[in-house]
Amino acid sequence: MYNFHKGLYTDIRIEDFYETKIIFTQGKLDELKEKNYIAAFIRVFDGKKWYYSSVTDMDCIQSEIDKLSDMAVPCSNIDEDPVVQLFEVNKGRYMTFEDVSIRKKSISEKKSLLTSFFSYLEGIKEIKTYKTSYIDTNVKKHFISSKGADIEFDFQKAGFSLGFSMVKGEKRVSESFERTDTVFEKLTGHEKELKEYLDKCLFYLENYVQLEPGAYTAILSPQAAGVFAHESFGHKSESDFMLGDENMKKEWAIGKKVGSDILSIVDSGKIPGSGYVQYDDEGTRACETYLIKNGTLAGRLHSAYTAAALDEKLTGNARAKDFEYEPIVRMTSTYILPGNKTKEQLISEVSDGILIETINHGSGMSDFTIAPRRAYRIRNGKITEPVSISVITGNVFSTLNEIDGLSDKLEILSFIMGGCGKMEQYPLSVGFGGPYVRVRTINAR
Repeated sequence: MYNFHKGLYTDIRIEDFYETKIIFTQGKLDELKEKNYIAAFIRVFDGKKWYYSSVTDMDCIQSEIDKLSDMAVPCSNIDEDPVVQLFEVNKGRYMTFEDVSIRKKSISEKKSLLTSFFSYLEGIKEIKTYKTSYIDTNVKKHFISSKGADIEFDFQKAGFSLGFSMVKGEKRVSESFERTDTVFEKLTGHEKELKEYLDKCLFYLENYVQLEPGAYTAILSPQAAGVFAHESFGHKSESDFMLGDENMKKEWAIGKKVGSDILSIVDSGKIPGSGYVQYDDEGTRACETYLIKNGTLAGRLHSAYTAAALDEKLTGNARAKDFEYEPIVRMTSTYILPGNKTKEQLISEVSDGILIETINHGSGMSDFTIAPRRAYRIRNGKITEPVSISVITGNVFSTLNEIDGLSDKLEILSFIMGGCGKMEQYPLSVGFGGPYVRVRTINAR
């Protein structure tokens, strides 16, 4: 198909991209976009340097290969290069979403999904503003390399977000109801869930009190636990942070004890949802990678370059935001494995604590900060009054060791809005989650 130059490694990533975005504010259409393009990212490696190019004209791919190859310095033993040796040679066609492609759904069907929720939002007088969004993405990729890789695979997600603000007197609550799936039909039929969710938010608005700052035992929901795993630990597991930093290598030595014996954290591209990656953008098959296993550092995430540099195995985590960018080490779906207690047992064993149910955002590497949306007080093993909390904070390593309880159900969340950011590549689709996680001590204010 393409002529590759001797003494060089070359790969091509062709992307057939489709996206719909529909946004209503206060029931009025603000934005309706349908985007479709085919483009390619080409790169050439001579054993010392990478040479990149992006094109939107498929007829230019060969000429771009030639231009990049002319800039490179051929190496007679390029196949023996440690990075090149690691590249997998996968072949085949793996189109998971052809029969359920969101490309087949009409714009009117997608608009109707959003408008069906308006009456629920407009029926609560405390909701003063609301914004509804529908976004879908379908990407077909074709990866070809000079080593012989030739694979076609796809990715799809679709979802809606209903963001709203409730106001009563001096009190205000901002929340959102979101659902994301790989099949459009699974986005319908959520009216009952929405009504129950709005009732919870209204109860919270009417009854919350300000939490007194202090140290509390905290139970984190799968959403809060997933954000903690992603932001506070997942990013540290992206191995490009360690290259050239001997202190980081010592701090993150495989086999080091870093957390509670009951704690295991995994990253996997195999799970359907917003973190699903059949193959990464270097053609590596998706893997399940233990980052922490029973409280001990067990692995980290890699591209071929970082795996060769650290003499470790590929993990399928070389990912690019789109055809304009080179693949770098990124998470897929990162989550805490469940334990053996029910959610009710976790709560019943807390005499004085808080339950973090939903959050606005989280961040942190050595120290973390999570901003809750909805939280509740726990007294003598029972959930009592709703509480308003600005932030919960702590040291990452200390918190990993403070985990003393995990519920027995795993929930991995997918998202249609936002995504993960790293360097200039934002947003990248990821998933995260976990069980309900109990931490002995967290600072809240």
